[in-house]
Amino acid sequence: MTGVLNHYKPITLEEMSNIRLLNRTDTKFVTSKAQLRRLLQLAKDDYRVQEVNDERISPYYTVYFDTPDYAMYRRHEAGHTNRQKLRIRSYVHSGLNFLEVKSKNNHGRTHKDRVTMLGFDPLHPDYRLPFSVQGEEQPDYDEFIHEHLQCDSSVLIEQIENHFSRITLVNNAKTERLTIDFDLTFDNLITGIHQDMDQVVIIELKRDGLTPSPILRMLNELRIKKMGFSKYIIGSAMTNPQLLHNRIKPNLRRIARLNAQSTTL
Repeated sequence: MTGVLNHYKPITLEEMSNIRLLNRTDTKFVTSKAQLRRLLQLAKDDYRVQEVNDERISPYYTVYFDTPDYAMYRRHEAGHTNRQKLRIRSYVHSGLNFLEVKSKNNHGRTHKDRVTMLGFDPLHPDYRLPFSVQGEEQPDYDEFIHEHLQCDSSVLIEQIENHFSRITLVNNAKTERLTIDFDLTFDNLITGIHQDMDQVVIIELKRDGLTPSPILRMLNELRIKKMGFSKYIIGSAMTNPQLLHNRIKPNLRRIARLNAQSTTL
């Protein structure tokens, strides 16, 4: 993977911060590592790769919260378009940690609110985190949740955590951003079940409206198909046999087929 990325021109975090996708549309695709290698080879002249501290592949950590009866999971699995998720997302290389609320409305638009989590260590996560004020220097997490989340924070518990690696590409015209997640692992904090998804790749295309996209032609050429993929929902369904998953069963079968593939990457 690293060998292919060495053929890309880099883009810095500072340059990335100047890219404003004001009328953004998001589309997800799911594929295998073997297909990802082919895609990266096709895209090297049309895209630049984000580089942080001389690294082009970045590790991420996430822990998701839900109510004891899985209200957020059940709402998503039932197909409600108006839904939310609460998580802590850690950018491991940069040492940045955020408490995030992701909200999706019935028009298909996703909005993310976040606040910095101080003192959080993704390598040694402290479970059962209180969301109340920890001291004068700490933000009021409870107030943040009350403002942005339609749920009582006092009943929330950590449900599942995941690790993955990410590649971020930007097209030369700077009208779209591509995140590529792979080497996913899930650990269910309730059931204790661990799940590797090391052959599965999730690609998310974020682009400015309907501007031309070089990657769409390449995805079509490689027959890489669109598929909704929520890490919290898929990870929970695969690590907790008590959860209903009838609606997402076709996606789970497709993921299982992809994960059974071998690769030399």
